[in-house]
Amino acid sequence: MNTPDMIFTKNGKRKKPLKVFTINNKYILGVYQGDLSKYDLLIKYRQKEPNNKWSRIRTPKHIHWAVDILIKMSLEKEKTQEFIKFLIDYWNKNVSPIRSKKEREKLLNEDLLKEVDEEAKKYPELSNKGEYSVKFLLLIAKLLMYQEKTNLETAYMFKNLLEALKEGENIFKIVSIATHNKR
Repeated sequence: MNTPDMIFTKNGKRKKPLKVFTINNKYILGVYQGDLSKYDLLIKYRQKEPNNKWSRIRTPKHIHWAVDILIKMSLEKEKTQEFIKFLIDYWNKNVSPIRSKKEREKLLNEDLLKEVDEEAKKYPELSNKGEYSVKFLLLIAKLLMYQEKTNLETAYMFKNLLEALKEGENIFKIVSIATHNKR
């Protein structure tokens, strides 16, 4: 596979990723040093398009994530609810702010991808539903959780989004939570 470059330019400065993950030969996710805090994680990705070319580098948004979950929910409600519960439990039990370079390196190692691989196997019913693979959604969700907690330990936006999805809130509330501008 010919993997494209994940370097981009922001404000005239070249940004090189701290770590690059390839998921299902369809997504390439780069994690960069962000600007909001010393250990902020900036997440960018590329997706293989139907024409077999790679997209431009994109920033994943909560709304994209939520829309994909809503699609999965409409097709596989019970399994999607189980997936959301898993993520809420992960938020509550595992996520804490990154406070050192060593903690960030520990998070951004190949074990994260192995962990996501294993967890994704629990949700095969969701794998071909919606735009994104379960593996990609898991990886992005975990990185968004750590990003949010690192930049503001009392942060709760992503958890609120998960709770709203779990409770089956109406689409207007879910979209409102998912589009809250945090960056």
